[in-house]
Amino acid sequence: MSKVSLIVYPAKELANTKQIFSKFLGVEPYVDGPYFVGYKVGDMEIGLDPNAQNAGPVTYTDVADIKSALQEIIALGATLQQDVKDVAKGLLVASVKDKDGNILGFREKPQ
Repeated sequence: MSKVSLIVYPAKELANTKQIFSKFLGVEPYVDGPYFVGYKVGDMEIGLDPNAQNAGPVTYTDVADIKSALQEIIALGATLQQDVKDVAKGLLVASVKDKDGNILGFREKPQ
């Protein structure tokens, strides 16, 4: 697995949260839509999700094989939170929850 590459925050009040994050991060979004707002800060991506069901952020790491990564983490005791889902032209995401309730995400970019 690689380093953390994306953190997605729930944003029920998207317009206000976008203003706050733009000011806080010092950049404007590179993606600005009704379902996702994304920022790039160096090699890190920060996202806002108005449809998130979780109470806190989800940290994503990029993996070469999302299904294998899920199996490895589940074998260590995590439970499946969201199965593999194509969210944008072959961009796959999935997440697990650890025993403390933390949600950890995986992202496989299209090849």
